[in-house]
Amino acid sequence: MANVRVYPNEKVRRVVAAIPPGHKHLRLVLELEDQTIVLQEAAAAAIVRAYVDVVTHPTRKAIELVGRRVSGAKAGYAEHQLIESGRREEEVLDEVAKILSG
Repeated sequence: MANVRVYPNEKVRRVVAAIPPGHKHLRLVLELEDQTIVLQEAAAAAIVRAYVDVVTHPTRKAIELVGRRVSGAKAGYAEHQLIESGRREEEVLDEVAKILSG
């Protein structure tokens, strides 16, 4: 992966979660020291699910979600979703270690 950026807490200026006027779904605004990222609700929800799945599980150390187009999505749901990849936890952990080592 090229151009990996790690943002420790001191590099995060603000996080705002809001449903903008005229919208039905949440937007998550991540204001970082060098850029602002806006995630739509489906992506924010997937990140929360992944976080909860790992930190509340007694042994799980990693999960990978991948973007997939979901045909026949329920009304009001995004057509593109982040779903579990099915990769082995060890593979995901190895990849993360390589990314973090530079």
